Amino acid sequence: MASLADSFLADLEELSDEENYPEEETAELADAEHDGDMDMQDLESLNYDDLDSVSKLQRTQRYKDIMQKVEEALLKGERDESTFLVEEDPEYQLIVNCNSLSVDIENEIVIIHNFIRDKYRLKFPELESLVHHPIDYARVVKKIGNETDLTLVDLEGLLPSAIIMVISVTASTTTGKPLPKETLAKTIEACDRALVLDSAKKKVLEFVESRMGYIAPNLSAIVGSAVASRLVGSAGGLSALAKMPACNVQLLGTKKKNLAGMSRASALNVGFLEQTEVFQSTPEPLRARVVRVLSAKSALAARIDSVRGDPTGKAGRDFREGIMKKVEKWQEPPPAKLPKPLPVPDSEPKKKRGGRRLRKMKERYAITELMKQKNRMPFGKQEETSLGDGLGEGFGMLGQAGSGKLRISVAQSKLKPKATKKFKEKSYGSSGATSGLTSSLAFTPVQGIELTNPQALGSSLLGSGTQSTYFSETGTFSKIKRT
Repeated sequence: MASLADSFLADLEELSDEENYPEEETAELADAEHDGDMDMQDLESLNYDDLDSVSKLQRTQRYKDIMQKVEEALLKGERDESTFLVEEDPEYQLIVNCNSLSVDIENEIVIIHNFIRDKYRLKFPELESLVHHPIDYARVVKKIGNETDLTLVDLEGLLPSAIIMVISVTASTTTGKPLPKETLAKTIEACDRALVLDSAKKKVLEFVESRMGYIAPNLSAIVGSAVASRLVGSAGGLSALAKMPACNVQLLGTKKKNLAGMSRASALNVGFLEQTEVFQSTPEPLRARVVRVLSAKSALAARIDSVRGDPTGKAGRDFREGIMKKVEKWQEPPPAKLPKPLPVPDSEPKKKRGGRRLRKMKERYAITELMKQKNRMPFGKQEETSLGDGLGEGFGMLGQAGSGKLRISVAQSKLKPKATKKFKEKSYGSSGATSGLTSSLAFTPVQGIELTNPQALGSSLLGSGTQSTYFSETGTFSKIKRT
């Protein structure tokens, strides 16, 4: 068991260690600050006037190796049609690298284009708004140089004649000034580098398109070799493209579109598929449907190519024919609406319910003559109302016939005679029971109160039906003496 002195010594050692730790931490922080200062010095030392500090792709070893292999493959020519490229083949890996390199070349051309615009803006600031394509802009800048009179510069073949005329008119009124020799030399060098990168990109695309028939014959048959190479390169290989759903194939190669102001207008998100011939030849209202069909069929074709299901490309050609037939079917006008003929008259009796019950129901819900007169309006006369002066409920033709009465004679119902006859046929005689209101006491003027039989009185009053209505059977004629 450790003594008290040993525990104190251990506590002192821990305190000494904690005291040394902040020194090490401050040293590391100082090193980090020093590194940050070095990074800031490197950023400040960058010279954006120097083209090599902006464009570095052509000096990389990766660019040189890929371009050398591409040139050697183009010199060899096309491969044998009986051989197929697989993912383990070195040429397949070269194709994948070419796809990624083509994207890097496009980005590098954009960087060089910005460099050229910054330098040449002092000479011709309106040119960048007239010529938008980076390669065309580089060619025009290299052709014009420091020339102030554009009538001496031949721009035929570089741009359309209408744009050339606009450039010539704008150059005559421009506020730019000639560039210094050093700035002009850097600008021309940047233009040459952009043109070299554009030719390298064309070589890469030519090589990839020449080999896509062996890698993905069915996919190339649907969207073309150029678009197929971009889809495979963007997805990271044919197997990755085959595992991708159709909705994601449609979005490969899409770019974010910057809308003006606070606009929320939704545009069709289409990537590389908008470069296909089928998409370009389709009318604008049908392109959203076409791109969905293209993406679905491209995904199926990529799956067929990944397992070498149809090396001849027949499935892809069939898919393309089906898409074209669908587009033609969508563009057909709707069938004309023919006049519908009347149905053939049926001579057979209708199976509709009839009889006394239906007749009674119809008469129960039929519109009465009173309602008909109330719903009618006389011509040239003011309608009588319940409150007068056109206020309240109107009476229509009621009281307008000349009688001034609101009641009218209702036509006799067809069912009334039958109901009356039936009522007469029934016997409504007494059952023999005596009512509780009858009494056996009768008041007579002769004897006063008498006891009588009410039943006998009732039977004598009703009789057998043969008694006279006017003369009593028991009474006699009385003689009245004249005075």
